Amino acid sequence: MRTPIIAGNWKMNKTPKEARELIDALKPLVKAAKATVVVCVPAVDIAEAAKAVRGSNIKVGAQNVHFKASGAYTGELSADMIKAAGASYVIIGHSERRQYFGETDETVNQRVLAAVENGLIPIICVGENKAQREANYTDALVEYQTLIALTGLTPAQVKKVVIAYEPVWAIGTGLTATDEQANETIGVIRKAIARKYGKGVANAVRIQYGGSMKPANVKGLMAQPEIDGGLIGGASLKAEDFAQIVNYEA
Repeated sequence: MRTPIIAGNWKMNKTPKEARELIDALKPLVKAAKATVVVCVPAVDIAEAAKAVRGSNIKVGAQNVHFKASGAYTGELSADMIKAAGASYVIIGHSERRQYFGETDETVNQRVLAAVENGLIPIICVGENKAQREANYTDALVEYQTLIALTGLTPAQVKKVVIAYEPVWAIGTGLTATDEQANETIGVIRKAIARKYGKGVANAVRIQYGGSMKPANVKGLMAQPEIDGGLIGGASLKAEDFAQIVNYEA
């Protein structure tokens, strides 16, 4: 059985002080969670968040990582810097990074390799936009994005990564794929991993749904056999809402 993973993507929100306040409010609400709980915070919040989660079951993640260990890359952060600040997870290839900052499938792969080599667990985002779904490219696209992202990893390393299927047309729009649509596409991703790395590896990989999961729809989505959790945007900025998602079985 795969342990579900619920990760909050705070995006560009919260100062370090606000991050501590939110985490302090969240800790008692999720202390009995059966799922892995992660908060992926802005870079300036990582160190403060790492202090705030001490003694709790909450893990800290970053929202991006550079693929080089050091060098003339103004404004970037290396994997060892992120790890030293206190993060253990990192989101890679989020659709907003792809759309606004030129992220490509190839650079996603480079970042994944750097993260894994430095002991960070990548949350790798894949997904289609509205035009691609309407053109029936969803399956081919998510297979390609997934396998490119994992290139160069060993089967043992692949087992530890997290994949987040985020239909781009459902992010920040209030739209959500139906439970069955999300389950079907996540199943496509798992089958692609199975073909490349074997069923044992595919069955171990946790694959989240990342398209506007919220308290109102979490139970239906999490009841699907292929869905192992959620990458949560706006709802992760409110302790009560995020806790309701984490505690979806309660």
